[in-house]
Amino acid sequence: MKRCLYSTLLLPCMMSFSLRSWAWTAPDCTVGDESLLSNLSFYVPFCTLVPGLHLFASCSNVKDLPQTLASVPRDIEALCLQGTVPNLPDDAFGLFSSLHLLTLQLGTTKVAARAIQGLHQLQHLSFEHHAPCCLNLFLRQDTLESLRFLNSISFQGYCLNYSQSIELPISLSHLTLKHSCQTELQELQKLFPNLGSGFSPTHRPRPWSPFLEVLDLSSNLHLSQVGVGALKGLHLRSLRLDGTPLNTTGLLDSGLLHLDSLSLVHTGVNKLPGNVTGYFELGALDLGRNQIQNIKDEDLPSLHSLEVISLYANSLQLLPPGFFSALPQLQRLNLSMNKLGPTLVLPQGWSSNLKVLDLSHNELCSLPHGAFSSLPQLQELWLSGNNISSLSSENLEGLRQLKSLDLSWNQIKVLKPGWLFPLPALTSLNILGTYLETISGRHLQGTRKLSHLQLGSVAILDIYPPWPPELLCLEVWAQPSVFFHVANGEPFLFLENLSLQSSNVVLVPFNGTIHFPSLRHLTLRGCSPFIFSSPDSRFFPQLPLLEHLHFWSGHEDAENLHLSITPKLRVLELGHMDFFYNLGSVTLEEVLKEVPQLQVLALSHLNLRNLSISTFTGLGLLRLLLLNSEWDLGLDSSLQEMISQMPEYVYFSNVTFICQCESSWVGPWATGAPNTFVYGLGHSICMANASDYSKTPLLSFLSSHCAHDPNFQGFLISFILVLLLMFSALLGCPKWPWLRQLRKLFYAWWWKLCGRGPRSAFRYDVFISYCEQDQAWVLDKLVPALEKPPPAGEGLRLCLPERDFGIGQDRMDATAASMESSRTTLCVLSCQALRSPWCNLELRLATYHLVARPGAARLTLLFLEPIDRPQLHSYHRLTRWLQKEDYFDVPQAGVQWDDFCEQLRKRLKRAEQEREDCVL
Repeated sequence: MKRCLYSTLLLPCMMSFSLRSWAWTAPDCTVGDESLLSNLSFYVPFCTLVPGLHLFASCSNVKDLPQTLASVPRDIEALCLQGTVPNLPDDAFGLFSSLHLLTLQLGTTKVAARAIQGLHQLQHLSFEHHAPCCLNLFLRQDTLESLRFLNSISFQGYCLNYSQSIELPISLSHLTLKHSCQTELQELQKLFPNLGSGFSPTHRPRPWSPFLEVLDLSSNLHLSQVGVGALKGLHLRSLRLDGTPLNTTGLLDSGLLHLDSLSLVHTGVNKLPGNVTGYFELGALDLGRNQIQNIKDEDLPSLHSLEVISLYANSLQLLPPGFFSALPQLQRLNLSMNKLGPTLVLPQGWSSNLKVLDLSHNELCSLPHGAFSSLPQLQELWLSGNNISSLSSENLEGLRQLKSLDLSWNQIKVLKPGWLFPLPALTSLNILGTYLETISGRHLQGTRKLSHLQLGSVAILDIYPPWPPELLCLEVWAQPSVFFHVANGEPFLFLENLSLQSSNVVLVPFNGTIHFPSLRHLTLRGCSPFIFSSPDSRFFPQLPLLEHLHFWSGHEDAENLHLSITPKLRVLELGHMDFFYNLGSVTLEEVLKEVPQLQVLALSHLNLRNLSISTFTGLGLLRLLLLNSEWDLGLDSSLQEMISQMPEYVYFSNVTFICQCESSWVGPWATGAPNTFVYGLGHSICMANASDYSKTPLLSFLSSHCAHDPNFQGFLISFILVLLLMFSALLGCPKWPWLRQLRKLFYAWWWKLCGRGPRSAFRYDVFISYCEQDQAWVLDKLVPALEKPPPAGEGLRLCLPERDFGIGQDRMDATAASMESSRTTLCVLSCQALRSPWCNLELRLATYHLVARPGAARLTLLFLEPIDRPQLHSYHRLTRWLQKEDYFDVPQAGVQWDDFCEQLRKRLKRAEQEREDCVL
């Protein structure tokens, strides 16, 4: 399969979707699994899907359809294409027999008669164009004939005026025509003659019944007429005319035999369509976003059959006295975004069957006593976005079947004791965005089944036990601070989902403990990583079952972030921390080592600056890596060593890289790595320095500035060596005096090229790099042997950071300067040193001098103990430059000082000779 520099991301289903043994890439495509959209939908653009579909592909900028489809997996279930394709040829999707959903946004397209043949499993088909004007789309009569399982078809932004007698499959139940050029419903008979009961889509002489259930004609701005017999023979469950100027009275003569639900949102009506409602005995009527300010008594008798009615955003101020008595079947009523306040006044005679009532955003300030006492069957009550300041049990009496209560974003300051006693069946309570300062378990008494609780305040919030015993989900929001008052470590025994959003989360008393033995999903926003500190903080002493952690800190540091308490963590999302400037805090490598079971890792705004092989050490189960909004990111060449063990799915979103040839391996990796799927590198840019804003495409820079063809490199090196040998022979010939002057010029040029001074410029002989744990051995054993004059030592000038760096001097600058002024760098390596950030930094600086600067001081490695090569990523990367005499194995037991000192003496002498040759 041909690979492309523009790769794609595959989001695997980790619970039920098995790992594939083959790899693929596709230009400008996003491929994923629906099961993980909840984790990554914030970063990855997806097309609209239907529930139950898993593997899908969404491709943009499609111009060559066969070329795009050649790289898409054959077993996808959903395919969305956006671009410009003038012709849709026969058998265009013949290789995708498992497709269930196909969405085409291809502009003005000519669809061949057999373009969609072979899609025997297709259930949803959409032709979409989202520009204001309509495009012409021509479909032949038998274009849809082979789609025997098609359930829905949608045309949005297309005119079908030139199409006639299109045969709709008998399985069709949903037909959508939005933003089209229709002026009257009668045009449907010409387009789809088999909509009525007098036609059979198979032309077979057998009994056949009408098949369409939902007809959506929304947003047709020119649809103003119905026409006699326009819907003849249809039995519709739902008709949607939102955003059209159609006069619904014409539906009485349309020939429509049955209609259960009618939607007239934003159609400009100013009165209830009683004639249509009564004629069809509608069960559901949606009149939202209209101009119905008053409801007249004469319109009520025709509403007796309604079970659902929506009147949101109509500026209603009052309901007529007989409103509810005229609706005996009413079960759901939406009166949100009206003006029924400040005091709720509802008519008498409420329907005893009402189960859902929405009174959100009605400027309510108070609820009268017993306002809902005549609603014994009410199960959901929505009072969000009002001005209610207090509640008591008298306000909610009579609601013994209520299961869900939403009081969010009100002015609630006081919850009177026992206010929930009238609600014994309550399972969900939302009081986010209030002015509560204190809430305790006593405020929640009276509900024995409360499982979902949302608490929030614009002020500091104090939470006291006892916690509701059946609580499964808890969300707490308070921007300044949340104080959890603990009583004897009382646990949340059954809590599975916890969300905390606050700048400061505090336990009272400080040495208290809260246990979450059943917690599986944890979301933290704005909290300091200190919440994970151990043993200083006891908020999360142990999370044995936690699988998903989403942590956006906003505190710009990663200090005290410890995840060893989450042994079963599978999904980790970290955002808004700083892992670069806070060198004293925990590193990302240390954090990830504590979660070996990790499968999905999403990192955003962490200021990582560099990724190396050590970052992913121990993450053998990692399946997906996502990097978002990182600036000046470098990809260490050590990552080449784990190409075969890379996470199968890597995604870069809004990442700016460093323009450096050390990352030249990225291009070949993205296009040829086995079993790895990469997305986002094709659109990524790189910066040469901090002030470079040229937006250089990363892959273009790597291909033009970093040659990676080994044959070409070998030829170039051989050619240059031959030229240098010939030129050296000419310069050494004594017969030509004029060559002396040329030799002087050549030496001057070579001196300038090396960028170094004479040997006397060296301040030290050896710069020694070591960790704090090895300091005693270095000072007691190594330094005396090298620093003391002969015969007791070697008489070398050593540079030790703790001894020779100035007080207040920046350690990074001092390290770089000391290495510059030393003949060689000696790195004392052990397992402790590999875990030291400073030792890694000093080794990286030494590597830079070794590789990037010709003639610079060389590097020598001293191993105090046996170390596995995978642990020493930087040394493993240097094997092509280091010689055998550049590193020594010196076990602490039985050190052979004579041999070691002799080899080191030879090494220093050779480094001195190389430097003097460069200077001359």
